[in-house]
Formats: sequence, C-alpha cells, structure tokens
Amino acid sequence: MGLKNVGGYTTIDAFVRAKLARFEAMDRSFASLFELMFSERENIFYEKSEGYKITVTTYDQAHRAILARAAGMKAVLSHIPAGSVVGLHAPNGLDWIELFWALLRCGYRPLLMNLRLSDGLLEHALESSGAAAVISGEKTFSVPTIAPEDIPALQDVPVEGEFGTEILLMSSGTTENLKICAYSAEEFYYQVKNSWDVIRRSKQMARHYDGQLKLLLFLPLYHIFGLVAVYIWFAFFSRTFVQLNDMAPQTILNTIRRHKVTHIFAVPLFWETVWQQAMHTIKGRGEKTCARFERGLGLCRVMGDVPVLGNWFCRAAFRQVRENLFGESVQFMITGGSMIAPQALEFFNAVGYHLANGYGMTELGITSVELSNRKKVRNAGFIGKPLSSVEYRIGDNGHLQVRGKSVAKYIIQNGVVTRSGDWFDTGDLAQCVGGRYRLLGRSDDLIVTADGENLNPNLIERQLSAPGAGSLCLVGGEKTTLLISVRRTTAETLDRLERDLRAQIEALHLSSQINRLLFISDPLLKDEEFKLNRRRLRRELEQGSLHPVCRDNRGEREEETDALWLQIRDMFALALNRPAEEIAGDSDFFLDEGGSSLEYFAMIAQMQQEFSVTIPLDGEPALHSVRAIYQWIKEAVEYVD
Repeated sequence: MGLKNVGGYTTIDAFVRAKLARFEAMDRSFASLFELMFSERENIFYEKSEGYKITVTTYDQAHRAILARAAGMKAVLSHIPAGSVVGLHAPNGLDWIELFWALLRCGYRPLLMNLRLSDGLLEHALESSGAAAVISGEKTFSVPTIAPEDIPALQDVPVEGEFGTEILLMSSGTTENLKICAYSAEEFYYQVKNSWDVIRRSKQMARHYDGQLKLLLFLPLYHIFGLVAVYIWFAFFSRTFVQLNDMAPQTILNTIRRHKVTHIFAVPLFWETVWQQAMHTIKGRGEKTCARFERGLGLCRVMGDVPVLGNWFCRAAFRQVRENLFGESVQFMITGGSMIAPQALEFFNAVGYHLANGYGMTELGITSVELSNRKKVRNAGFIGKPLSSVEYRIGDNGHLQVRGKSVAKYIIQNGVVTRSGDWFDTGDLAQCVGGRYRLLGRSDDLIVTADGENLNPNLIERQLSAPGAGSLCLVGGEKTTLLISVRRTTAETLDRLERDLRAQIEALHLSSQINRLLFISDPLLKDEEFKLNRRRLRRELEQGSLHPVCRDNRGEREEETDALWLQIRDMFALALNRPAEEIAGDSDFFLDEGGSSLEYFAMIAQMQQEFSVTIPLDGEPALHSVRAIYQWIKEAVEYVD
C-alpha cells in the first residue's frame, strides 16, 4: 500500500527534504515550527482508544484547539508578562500537547515538569527557573497554579504577540543535582534537521505500515527522549501519535496491535521486561518448544545478516512469537536512557523486529541512533555515529564528550548558568570502533573493591542472568553487594537463583570482589526513576532501609510438601504458564503473577471439578493465592467429611 498524507509527494524522502527546506528558509522560530508542523491539516494527528471505538483528531482540529486554548490562556494569565517561565505539570496526552503549544503561543517559556520527581525537587526547579505560575491539574505549588479545565477554549479569538523563545526541561532526577536545560528554536531546528540524517542513513526508520506511520506515546513528553525523538521529529512531518491509556502490560500490547503502531521508543526497563516475560512463556511451553526456539536463535546468529535471506528466515521462523508480542505492524524500535541487556537486544532483532540503541541527554538533546541494518552491529550495543548537528570525542578520562549546534543553549544548576560552546563531558565511559560509539557505563558507577580493583557494574550485570528475578544491581560500600530484586517466590527458587548466580560470578573470576548476594523485596527503580540510581541504593543498603527476603520458613516448607498444596500449585502454574517452583505460596494471582480474570476463572473451574467443591469468587479473604485456596479447600473437605 502506498504512503498516505505526505504533502502530495510520492516518497517520504522528497516530502522530508521539501519541508526541511521550507524551515531553513524561514526564521527558525517556534512560530515557524508551529506553522510547518500543522501545515498538512487533513493528516491524522492523534488516535485514542475509547471503549470499542478509536477516536481520531486531525492536525487541523489540533491546530484550532491549540489557538482556542491559547486565547483562553492569554485571558487567564493576563497578569503574567510575556517571556515569563510557566510550568507545565501534566500527564502525556492530547491535552499536554495543546497546553504546551498554547504556552508558547502566548509568549511564555514552558518549563516541562517531570512528574516522576518529588515535590521538593519540583519546587526547587520552579525557584531556580523563576517560574511565575504552573499549569497543573494534579498538584498545587507555591506559585499560582491553574488547572487545565480552568483555561477556556475561546474560538475565533486572535492571540496577539510573539511566540515564546525557549523551552526548559528538567533532568531526570537520577543525579543528586537537578539541572534545568534551555532550548531555543535554533537548537530545535537542528534537532529536526537530524531527522533527515536518520532517514537518509536508515530507510527502516521511515517505513510505514498500511501506508501510515504511528508512534506509541510511551515516553513522557516532558523528557528529552519523548519530546524530541518521539514528538518533535515526527510531528514536524505530520505523522500520527497513539495514546497509551495506562501502563498495564496488556494495555500496551493491545494498543500496539489495535492501532497498528509502527514505531515504539522506550527505555531498557520496558524492553527487558517484555523479553523476560516472552522467555518465561517460551520456557513454560516445555523443553521441545524451548529447544526449538534456541535452535532458531542460533541459526539467526549465523545467517541473520545474510542479505534478503537472513531477514526472511528470522521473520518466518519467529512469526508466532511476534503474534504474541506486538504483531506485524511495528517497523522500528529504539531503546535509550541507560544500558540495555544484550540478550534483550538479540531477542527482538532475532524474532523479526528492528531494535536499535539511541543516545541523548537532557543537556544535549538526541545525538545518535545506531542506524545499521546489520543485526550483529545492533546487538553489539552501539549507539551509532553522531548525528549531523553534533560531534563526539572520547576524552583523556575515557568519557564521551559532545558539542554541537543542537545541544542546550544554557544549563541552570544550583543557581549557576552555564552556556554551551565547549565540549560537554557526559560522564559516560565509551569506546569508538570504526566510527561507531559504544557505552561502557557511568564513570561515577565504578566500584573500588577492598583490594583496589575497579569494577564496572554495568558490564558485570550484563553478563549475569537470573531467570525468575526482577532485576540486579551491583553496589559498592564496605562489602561489594549484588542486590537481587525478587517478587514473592519460594525458598526453593531463591536457593536455585543463589547457586546459579554464584556459579556465574565464579566463572567471571569475581568471587573475591563480589562479597555478598542480597535478595530484597524492594523494586530497584522508584516510580520517579528511569534508570538505576546506585547512590540511592547504596545509601539505603547502608541505612538498613532495604527489605531482605527471609528464607527461614521451615515451618511453611512442611506445609508446602503436602500433596494437596503441590496439586494446587501445579494448577496455578498451568493457568499462568509458569514453572511451578517459581510460584510462592502467598503470591497473588493478579497482583504478583499478572494473571487475567479469564485465566483465574478457568483455573477455579478446574479446581471445582477436581475437588468436588464450589469455590467462592468473592468474599474475604480473597482466594487469590496457593495458600489461601489450599487452606479453604482443606477446611471445606474436612467439614464435609
């Protein structure tokens, strides 16, 4: 099927070149960016699932809504002079985009507030930027706070004055010192121009499906990755955005399939979670299925980069895997924000998708994406070559350093303003191989052991595998400790995990450096974090605020060897398609194991038939765990006897 809505051109390349030429000929202001972004008025701008229907917003409808919202905002904020900083604190969605452009149209400088940060950090950002007000429907701040619903949409009311000149972004909060980074339209012009560099070097990036290109709004738009790589790059060429109503795994998969999403950009945590769940499913289908998958993976390693035949083989061999994941519409995927497990990269690229590593920072914008069509290159974890607006070099300290025309105009940190111009030291350890760059980890993550050795935790963690565990993190201190986050599980599984990890550590010759393994019930990432914060985890470990998993449950083990217990656990395992030994006695079918209502009802029906009882589906306590059902059935059968 041919491309749809490319400004009358027959190819996406011609359309992109023509639109960039128009931007270059204009004054490179946010007014020009807005005019060009909304120039293909008939194109579909936004899609959203609402029950059984999909609602659609065109670029024309969005354009008119923004101008109406700007007119209302001008009236509500009439006491705040143009040029002032106004915070935007709102979740992803069409409303966020309308408010963002309305602020610029009114002449303000939007501060894109990170919803994942604490109230204290947000207040610090407001003070540092000199914000005069905040648009927020969820929280009230120390400066005047206006709810979005209190800003009327005034149709056909002209908005006087110039557009705002800057956009302010906040760093993600994984460092101890918050930064506010300012971008003018000049820097955004070069960020947009980089998109042509990407398309020119990778035709896959511009691939449409059924004539359309649709991006999933997974990443927050207040984050540089979401704002530039997802929104600005593709809205400039009037592509379609798909709303994600919530972050539930099934919602994500259903949204991708239903809307035929073509592009997914996300952080490593997302890709690693999907990969781990997929591998659980594959292993749960038995040894033959698992062995068949591993053989296919091995063949893909050998022939995956053979022209034409390699891609054909991978797509043919793993069609069923794709059907159970995102379907066939997805054309390009990017991971960024931190390092990703190499096994996750290999998995997605092997089964017929195209997953590439990207790089950027709040201080720099998006600076590179690995654009090779070769799986071997993508799987090696390269972040690619620098885009046309920036330069890379590796400093004497081994850090990646960046400079260029698209980096932040200036940075505010602790009241000090630093303007761009010189090389920016990212703090990321890197190497260059044949012009391609690869990250080795953060320099401030390096651990100095008791014997004076330097350990790079990022490289070590990538070589450790712990099926059944949530995630791993190596932290320094008096003892170098490997933290393993686990959900509710059995003592048997914990024993197996510890044996496996110690064997892997021994194989890496690190037994003398890694002194302790600690299983904890805490998630390693907090809600406001995109990547591991080793400083925080080390501090919490030293303060004793982490929660070790207790394995001293000998009394429970006697119960768990009971034949009825084991039979019920096997039924849970069958319903959840997971190994029985990984299901803890108190693990909740829905909250901990991620089971669905249909799976639960099918399991209960099987139990009722097997044990000749009628199990209540409501009431207290809820019968959602092996232990709860075991105790209920045992009492019911004893009562009948």
